[in-house]
Amino acid sequence: MRKICLWVAIAMATAVASCTHKAENSMTYRPLGNTGLMVSEVSIGCGGFEKLDSAQSAELMAVALDSGMNYIDIYDANPKVRSNIGYALRGRRDEMIIQGHIGTVWVNGQHKRTRDVEETRAGFEDLLQRLGTDHIEVGMIHITDSPAEWQELEGSPYLDYVKQLKKEGKIKHIGVSSHNAEVALMAAKSGWIEVIMFSLNPAFDRLRGGAIPWEEGAMDNLQAGIDPVRVEFYDYCATHGIGVTVMKTFGGGGRLLDAKQSPLGVAYTPEQCIAYCLAKPCISTCILGIDNMDELMTDLHWLQATDAEKDYTTVGKREVAKAGGDCTYCNHCSPCPQGIPIARVNELLDKAERDGMSEELRAQYDALSHHASECTHCGSCLTRCPFGVDVPRRMDDAAKQFGY
Repeated sequence: MRKICLWVAIAMATAVASCTHKAENSMTYRPLGNTGLMVSEVSIGCGGFEKLDSAQSAELMAVALDSGMNYIDIYDANPKVRSNIGYALRGRRDEMIIQGHIGTVWVNGQHKRTRDVEETRAGFEDLLQRLGTDHIEVGMIHITDSPAEWQELEGSPYLDYVKQLKKEGKIKHIGVSSHNAEVALMAAKSGWIEVIMFSLNPAFDRLRGGAIPWEEGAMDNLQAGIDPVRVEFYDYCATHGIGVTVMKTFGGGGRLLDAKQSPLGVAYTPEQCIAYCLAKPCISTCILGIDNMDELMTDLHWLQATDAEKDYTTVGKREVAKAGGDCTYCNHCSPCPQGIPIARVNELLDKAERDGMSEELRAQYDALSHHASECTHCGSCLTRCPFGVDVPRRMDDAAKQFGY
């Protein structure tokens, strides 16, 4: 009862604070923990900028900024993504709060996570150069998903470099991204992490014991209520002023929006998913993957959505279904020895299986530098995939679906 009362009290205080920061564009802004930054309730994920040219990127960014979005997550080291965002922010950099990841590099045309200091430095300097800025507001320690990984950070040259960036003013605040509630809680209690990017949605909250979605069997027996580790994490961040930015709002690849793919066996709407996350008082913003203008406008409907449209409570009471081993296009599997852009192939395969083959999908697949049929089943991706995806089988499926 004490915990419930605490949540209610904090939620009321947060609601009052956020309502006093309502912009003319109808966007609501929330404190990013104790950083002093006020961020829009819905914000931009970077992945879609790979599919746009510079002009399309600028158009999308202008609409997003004019609508009140002022926060963007840039995890992708793809030079095209970074350059497109930099181009789109020309003349408006001061309007955008940038959450950039430290330890993501682009090697041989593929994304790579690294803790090597020299690689990390080169990747971060590339980020600043392509964005056309001398700093970012939030520097994210890129994906830390196990307690052992977190412990290895302490006293590491990598962490020394991150902290040096803050001293130099190249990052204003230090954050970490994680899908593991136990790690997220450890980070929150560290005393030096100010922002945590965390995977949150109605399905992931029901994982057991701080598990992460791609662990074997994790999605098979989801609980009826929120896992206690997550509850402690949310409470701790709310009471200690640690900002939480949400990834996987729609379940990764929009799975919660489709009853057939949803781990819960029922479909949520975008408004219900966003409302579910923002109901937690520690949450600052929901980062939404945006591939095109239509998706941006769908996400921006949040600004006009009615209370009835945002009501997720009836959906959440439905029976939980089994699911697991799904790709969320995170690129952890890269680099592929054959150069196959595995995440992109999986994304196109999912769309083809869900919506049927189209000329546009086939053209996008044809344009890839390497294709699924080139997979040799070497298994190197399996050792890196945190989601437990059977990548070789998926490549076989894609080769059959697209013909090569």
